[in-house]
Amino acid sequence: MHIVYILHSNKLNRFYIGFTSDFDTRIEFHKNAQSHKFTANADDWVLFLKIICESKTQGLQIEKHIKKMKSKTYIQNLLKYPEIILKLKNKYN
Repeated sequence: MHIVYILHSNKLNRFYIGFTSDFDTRIEFHKNAQSHKFTANADDWVLFLKIICESKTQGLQIEKHIKKMKSKTYIQNLLKYPEIILKLKNKYN
């Protein structure tokens, strides 16, 4: 299963956007991140959003699109307006 995921830290007031094909392992990696990893800067990361994609290519394109937006408001709107996710999936299908 290919997943784009967004984590949020209240401590940092930041989002982390990632892609994985092994979600459980990847989340454990973030929970146990070493000091040189971005997610090691906080210990309160929670799953904000999970987008299941049809292929690795689609997932990587959606991840890149969200990162390129560089907008907390855009990320928050992904949760608020699920139709944005559907448009992204159609665009990168």
